[in-house]
Amino acid sequence: MSLRPVVKIVKGVPASDGDGVRLTRMLGTQEAQMFDPFLMLDCFDNDQASDYMGGFPDHPHRGFETVTYMLEGRMRHRDNTGREGIIGPGGIQWMRAGKGIVHSEMPEQAEGRMRGFQLWVNLPAKLKMSAPGYSEFESDAIPVEARDGGVSVKVIAGVTDAGTAGPIGGGAVDALYFDVVLPAGTRFEEPVGGDRNAMLAVYEGQVRVAGGKIDALSGVFLGQGDMVLVEAITDARVLLLAGRPINEPVFWHGPFVMNSRDEIVQAFEDFQSGKF
Repeated sequence: MSLRPVVKIVKGVPASDGDGVRLTRMLGTQEAQMFDPFLMLDCFDNDQASDYMGGFPDHPHRGFETVTYMLEGRMRHRDNTGREGIIGPGGIQWMRAGKGIVHSEMPEQAEGRMRGFQLWVNLPAKLKMSAPGYSEFESDAIPVEARDGGVSVKVIAGVTDAGTAGPIGGGAVDALYFDVVLPAGTRFEEPVGGDRNAMLAVYEGQVRVAGGKIDALSGVFLGQGDMVLVEAITDARVLLLAGRPINEPVFWHGPFVMNSRDEIVQAFEDFQSGKF
């Protein structure tokens, strides 16, 4: 089997979003605008409450899915359909915005560390105006696959080669979303078929991919091949994200991701007229 080569490495960019939440943007930057079907990946990791307490007040979305994965801390979600819930440590929420939703994501704590990720996943044109929906799972509902050398793979979406299935099937793009823990000196290997694009988000430690050293808070975009291989130089943690590319035009403005400029204009008109 051929190893997937590295085609691009991008260092995360400091940014803020919502009401001043400090974060590191690893995808959705000027250097890495998107990686079909993934649109954006933010890593937030704040010890100071002042860096996250503003949260993400009410805001709209249309045309894609958001995936929130909490490592530490608690975040409360509310939306204009009346749905409400809390994502705690190790929990996941996969939300389809579809034809439109207005929601908020606010800290459920006033002190302590807030740490996690938000991923934006594009939807094909046929699903952009589908009904909003959710999949939410606490940490104990997400399986962890143990491998040689102390390597562990938390399977959020999709199925590993060994057959461990995450609680989320992968959605419209048949996504894989694995959180991989690697002790120093170990390696993680996983077949990822050529029908998916694949990337890595290194968020702790230092690893080697295709012979190159990669530091934490880096996005690693992989080329075509059969196998993903990551070797840990130090203790490390890495997200493996893979999904089938949609290969459609993308018109993206703020919280809306559609296939044409006219659809973006319509999204703003629908939001402003209260149709979400």
